[in-house]
Amino acid sequence: MKSQITIKKIQDLLIKGVQTIHVDDDTSRRMWWASLEVIQKDFLSQNYQQGGIWVASPLPALNDKKFFNQLHGWLWSPEGFPYFQKDNAGFLPVNQAAKMKKDFDFINNYRVLNLSQKDGYEPFLMIITPNFQCVLTIAGEKDKKMLLMKCDEESLKISIELMHAKLNQENSQEGVKFRNAINNLGNLNIDDQFEKNFWPSLSAKLANLDSNHNIHNSAKNNKKNEQITEAKLLSAISHEVRTPLATIRTLISSTLKKYKMDESMRNRLIQIDNECNEQIDRFGLIFNAAELVSNEVPTLNNLAKINLTEIFKKLTPVWNKQLNRRGISLKIVIPNHLPQILSDSEKLELMLRGLIDKNTRGLKEGSTLILELRPAGQKLKLQLKVQKLDSNPKEIFKRENGSDIGPVLNWNPQTGSLQLSQNATQKLLASLGGHVTHRRDTGLTVFFPISDSK
Repeated sequence: MKSQITIKKIQDLLIKGVQTIHVDDDTSRRMWWASLEVIQKDFLSQNYQQGGIWVASPLPALNDKKFFNQLHGWLWSPEGFPYFQKDNAGFLPVNQAAKMKKDFDFINNYRVLNLSQKDGYEPFLMIITPNFQCVLTIAGEKDKKMLLMKCDEESLKISIELMHAKLNQENSQEGVKFRNAINNLGNLNIDDQFEKNFWPSLSAKLANLDSNHNIHNSAKNNKKNEQITEAKLLSAISHEVRTPLATIRTLISSTLKKYKMDESMRNRLIQIDNECNEQIDRFGLIFNAAELVSNEVPTLNNLAKINLTEIFKKLTPVWNKQLNRRGISLKIVIPNHLPQILSDSEKLELMLRGLIDKNTRGLKEGSTLILELRPAGQKLKLQLKVQKLDSNPKEIFKRENGSDIGPVLNWNPQTGSLQLSQNATQKLLASLGGHVTHRRDTGLTVFFPISDSK
């Protein structure tokens, strides 16, 4: 039996014997962004008209509508990782955000395949056109990364054959399409001058990123501007995602009222309605966090007295339905006569829904979410703890944090789940009057200020 072909195996084969300088994670990201811009702007833009193919992992690295229209593609991406989130991922450029927003309606001229853990999560891109070809990837351990670009005939041949074999192993029909697409390109014209031009262009691009006299401040300002740009784009995308979901909910409500149907069909529509509502809440929360990050001088919220116990009573049935569908139990501990707190009622409800979702997504059936609300001096303490099935009652479930892919989002590559980053969660809760702490032994704890009764 043939061994499984993976993206990581292809990367390891291409890197074998290569001597290069290793850099930290942040530097590798800047090199990746700059490389993508150089390749697309200086080389692919002059060679895409005749057609071709691209292969990428774990995100589509191209960012211009014309390339998606003209080139056939294959994307290996984690299951459940939605395509519309690609613009804010860590290994994608952000300096063309305005244009990407304008041309957001990409034509899906590519096939999405599930990325396995064995493939790894390092970025990979292969472009093959009649007159321009290259393979670009980042590989290496944490803070010991290297950028690899290959465009020689032998490396291209190996990459094409291994990609064809990988597709054949996973989806034979796509393997045939891939081979036909390559054959239709005819004899490839290998540009011997590309490598000689690429590295100087990349060096100039990287040098231009920090052209200020004060390099430290320039890099700091660039990072801040990138974060603001990412957050603004994410805010716009969140709005665009919620709009069609709200339309679907309206159509479902109308259908349930106007038409007679059997119970199974009615339950299915109600299930779709619930899923849409959950996603609207998630993206509403992301929208609020993105707006908060994109405001260089955030405005203070007008906090008012609210009864957190009443909010819990209101949301408990919703949480129970949401968690029961996933086989997760909910336990709420609230003593009587708790004081009021200072916060924003509407946004806090959305935030609480988001915390429930964030702390239960990916849990196995039989787990229990425990919410405890207790006074703590001049504050009210909210604790969220997750207990696994058959575990010690005092044991707190330790969950992987995943990795931040921008100022707002955190991505868990094991589940393909996108949630608010810890930094965004802290900022959003701070704007609502709360202070969050996250310790392994106590789970997530949020403190809210008690309102002055006077």
